[in-house]
Amino acid sequence: MDNELPRRKDLRLKQHDYSSKGAYFVTICIQNRKRILSNIVEHSVGGGAFDAPLTPKIQLTEVGKIIKKYLLSSENIPGVKIDRYVIMPDHIHIIFFLNPSEYSKRQNGSSRAPTPTNEMIPHVVSTFKRFCNKEIGSNVFQRGYIEHIIRDRNDYETRVRYIYENPIRWYYDKLYAE
Repeated sequence: MDNELPRRKDLRLKQHDYSSKGAYFVTICIQNRKRILSNIVEHSVGGGAFDAPLTPKIQLTEVGKIIKKYLLSSENIPGVKIDRYVIMPDHIHIIFFLNPSEYSKRQNGSSRAPTPTNEMIPHVVSTFKRFCNKEIGSNVFQRGYIEHIIRDRNDYETRVRYIYENPIRWYYDKLYAE
């Protein structure tokens, strides 16, 4: 049948419980990749002839400040800890720690998250998006998000380094594109 719409690829691991204890790397993008969250600007450290090299710095926009407020308030959900994050111009990277001993699984399906609704990552992301969109006054996020289960210390350190270096890559990519 040529009239069938393409099916969205399911990125979640079928056998994994997304409410289980662990660390998760999540990327949330802005709809149409609009650069509304922050600006990456040059920033030099020091004040003399031996200044440190330019280090890109993130300047949040007003929308970015709303995003940060609700991102950090996600820690009000029992069992959720934000470990690291970066708010880029058109996307956000976050490392969440989940601890199931601090919350009970949601059995009532009251979240607007995609199935399964008893899982914490979809609940945290959908709640975060909903609060941000309400204060901003429109839906600014791309549908869905990308998550990665952090499997070990090496994987964790790779994701932390990626978050830390993301503004540097953005700045230098922009510089060489001009």
